[in-house]
Amino acid sequence: MTRAHTRVLSLAGAVLLAAATAAGAASAAAPESPPPQAAPDRVPQVTPQPQQIRPLGTDVAVPGRVTVVVDREVDQPTRDLLAGTLRAAGAQQVDVVEAGGPAPGGLTVRVGALTTEDVARGLRDAGVEVPPDLPAEGYALAAAGRTVVLGGVDGDGVFYAAKTLSQLARPGSIAGTAVVDRPLMPLRGAIEGFYGSPWTHRERLDQLAFYSDLKLNTYVYAPKDDPYHREKWREPYPRDKLAELDELVDQGSRGHVRFTFALSPGLSICYSSEDDWKALTAKLQAMYDLGVRAFSLPLDDIDYTKWNCAGDEQKYGAPSQQSAGQAQVDLLNRLQKEFVDTHEGAKPLQTVPTEYSDTEDSPYKRTIREQLDERVEMMWTGVGVIPVEITVEQARQAARVWGRKVFVWDNYPVNDFDATEGRLLLAPYAEREPGLHGQLSGIVLNPMNQASASKVAEFGAADFTWNDTAYDHLRAWRESARHLAGGDGPTAEALLTFFDLEHLAPTGDGVAWQPQAPELARRLDEFRAAWEAGDKAGALAALRPYASLIANAPERIRSGVADEAFASDAAPWLDATDLLGDALVLTADGLKARVDGNEQDARAKFAEAAQLQRRAGEIHTVPGETRPQGPVRVGDGVLDVFLREAPELR
Repeated sequence: MTRAHTRVLSLAGAVLLAAATAAGAASAAAPESPPPQAAPDRVPQVTPQPQQIRPLGTDVAVPGRVTVVVDREVDQPTRDLLAGTLRAAGAQQVDVVEAGGPAPGGLTVRVGALTTEDVARGLRDAGVEVPPDLPAEGYALAAAGRTVVLGGVDGDGVFYAAKTLSQLARPGSIAGTAVVDRPLMPLRGAIEGFYGSPWTHRERLDQLAFYSDLKLNTYVYAPKDDPYHREKWREPYPRDKLAELDELVDQGSRGHVRFTFALSPGLSICYSSEDDWKALTAKLQAMYDLGVRAFSLPLDDIDYTKWNCAGDEQKYGAPSQQSAGQAQVDLLNRLQKEFVDTHEGAKPLQTVPTEYSDTEDSPYKRTIREQLDERVEMMWTGVGVIPVEITVEQARQAARVWGRKVFVWDNYPVNDFDATEGRLLLAPYAEREPGLHGQLSGIVLNPMNQASASKVAEFGAADFTWNDTAYDHLRAWRESARHLAGGDGPTAEALLTFFDLEHLAPTGDGVAWQPQAPELARRLDEFRAAWEAGDKAGALAALRPYASLIANAPERIRSGVADEAFASDAAPWLDATDLLGDALVLTADGLKARVDGNEQDARAKFAEAAQLQRRAGEIHTVPGETRPQGPVRVGDGVLDVFLREAPELR
């Protein structure tokens, strides 16, 4: 959509398991019921941010033996998740038993439907009020003293309660906390819809695990450069590719992430052809047989001013917006009624219209608004292919023009277009207005070719789509660094420093809707002001430590990051940052030498810094493997300008 214009540790698991390992033998020798800790002043950070979360009494001590009592309907992935969380928190034995049977002993964790009598009673006794109208995917949780109760509206809700518990657990205890929660947007996730090299199978599996950790429920498979998705849409997938898709569907299902299969026939389809209809439904049937229950038929990035066959002109008349809309409506309605409605468990059809990036009415939109089955989900990018913002009013206008809530295909952080050449896009997910949940059915991000690097934006989108009313883009940004690093500390700090140097987010025409290197720019502005005011020593004393932080960040990231694929994705940019950070340190030292009266040493350091800067400019992304290609960009417009101008300061 944008050209023209392994498995890592879970969200909480990296920190929890590291601490548990360090405890080692001490944990094994712990008493059966360690003394409870006092409730903290505030609850731990949970991502995505719950609707309601508050401290609740004392923390729950995790003894050597824990029994998890589950309703029969609680699925195996949820059972496994709970057992893994409790073992990481210090339990040597975790027994998972179904309700009604004997409980082996130790701490009991009760898990099931909110309507189950003892689950409801346990939450009520703990002081947790659950609204009777809690919607699908909602859940409630109580942990305090000797009580741990998890309840969900449905299977997804129970799984999400278990995910939240994993973030409340720590070595030896579970934070005393009450949670009542639900997502504000029904559809939340990512669409692999970029041009260029598609993700590898391993990257997709890792992404699905990541989405599961963040309660994202949607992955749309739509890579533009998968020939069987677009150019060869009529042809069945080869056996090896089908096996990979089968594994993805299974991974998604186990993590409560809906694998949505997209087929994009618009480049060549003959709408009036029964042969094309049979080819289309045969392709979708093959996916249904794998377990796919959600389907999308994108009709974006095609020329709707011409037909692909004479039969369409005979049926619909000369090409026009109205006739194109009519042909598409006929196809989509037939697919909804004759395929989706006749396949048990299939979700409403999704589509991307050919006019997807504005809110202006047209004969094309009017035809779709008036005739398209109201159940079909309509995707929209916002006002612009890469919008500078998405507001509630824009979404309201889009809902009016399409006759339904729209489903946003958000082209951030995708970097497959010219304005992003040489860039990683690591700014926070921002400029999306709180309250959008009232006008949207959901949001999926179109990520970068660099899968793990895309997690920075995906982290924010998970937080926003779950609870946009409480969204803080900087909090989510910091939490993404903690996740990639495996916890707080120097690696997380180094990641945030690196993110700042890759902060620029351009639109398709090159307009920046997020600024480049705002933290570095702020520090350099303060440096210039102090220097010009005559406090040269103070200016250098403030700049030098941050220059060292930049210089050391690449090595800290490579050696400390928990998600090793991030370091691989970012390798060329880390190489350039290494050189440019050293150049900034040398420049600061050169200015210090000048202040001290050693001009010869100053000039030598400036010359060495300039050489490092030239070497950084020669680093390219890997041709043929990642898009965009060309020289990598790091802090451009900020860092390079300072390195060029600083030797002239007197």
